[in-house]
Amino acid sequence: MIHVLEIFRKPLVKYGMPFFTLIVGGSLGLKEFSQLRFQYSKTSLIRPEEAEAYGVKMKKPGEVTLETEFEKIKSLDTENWEMVRGPRPWEENSTKK
Repeated sequence: MIHVLEIFRKPLVKYGMPFFTLIVGGSLGLKEFSQLRFQYSKTSLIRPEEAEAYGVKMKKPGEVTLETEFEKIKSLDTENWEMVRGPRPWEENSTKK
């Protein structure tokens, strides 16, 4: 008759069972967590009427495209510009004193 302690000393039980338990348990746990993610991410989008009530003007979905933004940038003068350094937070405080 094999004792219970002898069974737990075998490599398959000692190393294999915890490994397979971790793999199967991790898979089931990941399934539950990803299900929660998709369950609670289904929020409704803000309609333009609701946004205008808060003072935000939304553009139509087809109004802003890559091509229209490229045309705006093309019209800018990118060859002649001057780099202006903005004030740092510690510089603003020193001028107020």
